[in-house]
Amino acid sequence: MSNQLTGSLPSLSGLISLQVLLLHNNNFSSIPPDFFAGMTSLTTVYLDYNPFESWEIPESLKDAGLLKEFSANGANVAGKVPEFFNSVVFPSLEKLHLALNYLEGGLPQNFSGSTIRSLWLNGQKSNSRLNGTVSILQNMTLLEEIWLHGNYFTGPLPDLSGLKSLKVLGLRDNSFTGVVPPSLQNSSELRVVNFTNNKFQGPTPKFADAVSVDMIPGTNRFCLDAPGVVCDARVNDLLSVAKNFGYPVSLADTWKGNDPCTSTDAWKGITCAGGDILVFNLKKAGLTGTISSDFSLFSKLQKLILSDNMLTGTIPDELTSLSSLNLLDVSNNRLYGQIPKFRSNVEVQYGGNPDIGKNSSSYAPPGTPGSTPSSPAGPGGGSDDSGNKNSATGKIMGSVIGVVCGLCVVGLGVFFYSRKRNRSSKVQSPNTMIIHPRHSGDQDAVKITVAGSSADSGVESFTDSVGPSDIHVVRTEKMVISIQVLRDVTNNFSEENILGRGGFGTVYKGELHDGTKIAVKRMESGVVSEKGLAEFMSEIAVLTKVRHRHLVALLGYCLDGNERLLVYEYMPQGTLSSHLFSGKEEGVKPLDWTRRLTIGLDVARAVEYLHGLAHQSFIHRDLKPSNILLGDDMRAKVADFGLVRLAPEGKASIETRLAGTFGYLAPEYAVTGRVTTKVDVYSFGVILMEMITGRKALDETQPEESFHLVTWFRRMHINKDTFIKAIDPTINLDEETLGSISTVADLAGHCTAREPYQRPDMGHVVNVLSSLVEFWKPAEPDSDDMYGIDFETPLPEVLLKWQAFDGSSSSFPPSGDNTQTSIPTRPSGFADSFTSADGR
Repeated sequence: MSNQLTGSLPSLSGLISLQVLLLHNNNFSSIPPDFFAGMTSLTTVYLDYNPFESWEIPESLKDAGLLKEFSANGANVAGKVPEFFNSVVFPSLEKLHLALNYLEGGLPQNFSGSTIRSLWLNGQKSNSRLNGTVSILQNMTLLEEIWLHGNYFTGPLPDLSGLKSLKVLGLRDNSFTGVVPPSLQNSSELRVVNFTNNKFQGPTPKFADAVSVDMIPGTNRFCLDAPGVVCDARVNDLLSVAKNFGYPVSLADTWKGNDPCTSTDAWKGITCAGGDILVFNLKKAGLTGTISSDFSLFSKLQKLILSDNMLTGTIPDELTSLSSLNLLDVSNNRLYGQIPKFRSNVEVQYGGNPDIGKNSSSYAPPGTPGSTPSSPAGPGGGSDDSGNKNSATGKIMGSVIGVVCGLCVVGLGVFFYSRKRNRSSKVQSPNTMIIHPRHSGDQDAVKITVAGSSADSGVESFTDSVGPSDIHVVRTEKMVISIQVLRDVTNNFSEENILGRGGFGTVYKGELHDGTKIAVKRMESGVVSEKGLAEFMSEIAVLTKVRHRHLVALLGYCLDGNERLLVYEYMPQGTLSSHLFSGKEEGVKPLDWTRRLTIGLDVARAVEYLHGLAHQSFIHRDLKPSNILLGDDMRAKVADFGLVRLAPEGKASIETRLAGTFGYLAPEYAVTGRVTTKVDVYSFGVILMEMITGRKALDETQPEESFHLVTWFRRMHINKDTFIKAIDPTINLDEETLGSISTVADLAGHCTAREPYQRPDMGHVVNVLSSLVEFWKPAEPDSDDMYGIDFETPLPEVLLKWQAFDGSSSSFPPSGDNTQTSIPTRPSGFADSFTSADGR
């Protein structure tokens, strides 16, 4: 695994002793149908992230009856999830990972009673994706981890109380409806839940403090945003009625809020007067299921119209208790049974139900009266055919609407994610929001809670659940900035203000009314995915807890609907990457060796601070030149903290999903997923090699033997003659400079040692580099006011001071008031050649 192996896989048919097969992260192009034939001893298969031609998991896999783990994430698997992944064929199967493929259809009913503990089916990319209900999950009682996000699943959650070991439930970006079962909220083992971007209804669930919850307010249909607060009684009664219809998406789209009679969005089919519901008109609404007896709870109900649907079952006797009812229209459905005895002034319309008056339904399979068959015959008679056609049309339209809505929510995210995977060397986990290691049941989870009230705006917590220490609660109320302010200072995000694109969005230069410049990172609305939001919140959490001269300062942020924006200090000279590798294209002078040394020391000091001098220890995990930004004085600052992890205590390592950039990944991290602070030391060593040679960590323009910088550098560093040839020709060499470069080359080799224990810590790195650098001294020691910005003061307060200084009337609230307003600004005429692969 994790090589550059290419071509078609040969058939391994008949390897009866083979037990473990690890082929993931290569470039294999195809897999033969008989690949698994005869592998009777096979227990473990990993085929993830190979660009196979479209293929379906072959029947030959059934020969591997001892299979425990099967993983083929991002492997271009198509078709349906095979029915043979069941307890009969694979009685020991514990892990089934098929994320980021092209699967479609529903979950196999043969999953019932399965031994699977970890199920990843998230992020399918076919047009129809995985869909249908997930009721089968309640019969998979050994499940510990469920990832289904980024599909088209719908319907309510089943009762999962039988899943006693369930720890992770990832369902975001689907169309789930209905009320979250109370049994799930009371689960003692649950640790991670993500529900964002669904259509869940009823009260917002309240989970235990130990549960990491991704459930952004406003992205579901909960009656209220506050967790655990009960809904209005009318809302509860309406949801009780919808339950019998299977909580259809067509109702969930409009049955939202906490007042069905005065809500700004009309509740579909409901007419009120004086706060009482008088009419239900759900004709041709594509409804299935049965008529709920809870319609009787609406005591003032006058008309109940349910015609031209596909309802089964009987007409409830309880409806006769409605004293104001004058019309019941259930015509053109699939009802059976006797009509209850209503008052004489109630008009009952029931035509088009051929089984009315009978004791069973002709639509149901034998022995199950009232249920709907898979392919029922239509009722006889012209009007009945018409009614059936209308009902079918309603159902089809509802399905189309559901698919289109799902595409709007999920499709853009998958599209941009796919383009990012194809066009960059970023390593991505099969999971995007709460992320997990590849080969372990241990959790490495990000806890994100976005508070909804004005008194508690912003990030509540960012938690790395590995180890006993967490990044504790971070309060950032004063850093919240309104979207209007950011529109003003960026000239409404104009094209001429763009500093760079990439990563998860675009970076704009902002100019305040006094000429002070800032950088505004705006996530693309279509790319606000799990991973993107996790990195967004990670940057806020980390940068509000650390302050250092050589870390890019976060000045504020904005969460407004789908808008996710971060505001940073402005770094006018762009990235180290542009100066090292794109000097000619961007018209910048090559960096001399003294400047490169100084930049290296700046970065080393920043990483040393992150590793041990901050009040908590962090691992950056994505050090590279494009994440090192330069100011006007060419001093460096480390940026992009979306992948930062809390470091374990002592010398222990933690296992996490693979993240970072190829070429900079320490070998033990790339192979095992385990990280210590030494993975940053390795990345820093690669950066030193880049500064010495002027070559990229991975350079496709070079011959294959020198494509990978670290291995090529080691060969060139063997003797003085070859080493001189490796030095960037733009560096003016003299004896003193060559001696300095040789010392740094030795340090780079030390930092990139194959074993982590052989690498130095960053304190040693700082000592070596500082001995080579003529120290730069600021005018005022310890001053952070390098660009006219006080980094200790949140941006809204800075803006307030600027306004007061300017003599303008302040539209900002006093300290402690979180009201968000805007300030006047002037368009910026400033232009820069700032580019960054990560969009900063």
